Amino acid sequence: MFRKRETPPPAEEQPAPIERITSVLGAGTIWKGSLGGSGGVRIEGTFEGEIALRGVLVVGETGRVTCEQLRANLVIVAGAVRGDIIAQKLEIRATGRVWGNVTTAAFATEEGAFLRGQIQMEDRVEIDLSSSAAASATTTEDTVPVSKVLSENQPLFTPAMDSGSPESGLPELDLPESLPPQPESTSKT
Repeated sequence: MFRKRETPPPAEEQPAPIERITSVLGAGTIWKGSLGGSGGVRIEGTFEGEIALRGVLVVGETGRVTCEQLRANLVIVAGAVRGDIIAQKLEIRATGRVWGNVTTAAFATEEGAFLRGQIQMEDRVEIDLSSSAAASATTTEDTVPVSKVLSENQPLFTPAMDSGSPESGLPELDLPESLPPQPESTSKT
């Protein structure tokens, strides 16, 4: 009557929690190459290449992604994706457009979303980061791990990026020599 169970029932494996967005490819930015690793990425610009992420990938309304096969735990599309998607969960928002086949365990769309391709629903989807695309990504020169895209150790602005420097290739800006005086702070410290 009060026997101890000899073997506990197998617990279902819970997927790793999805990380927050840690890297952004901004609007107006064009990136060609491979994107791989762990973390959350938001693409608002144009990306062409291979994507293999353990985490979340958001293609914003201005985002355009072209790749043979996109692999991530969670993919949210509000922009345009051309290529096959393998994800544990795929969400296509009302402004989202997908041209390619989808393999997923969970699928959601909003009214107005567009998908041209086939959907293959699976009980479970493994995001294989060691496939040929991800393996070749580790050997190409244009590969940057997600954690390195925007590192705390790298400055966001360097003197070479200054619009007046010859290395930047940008036109020189006409800025005033001095700025108007700022009002004094009235806070007491």
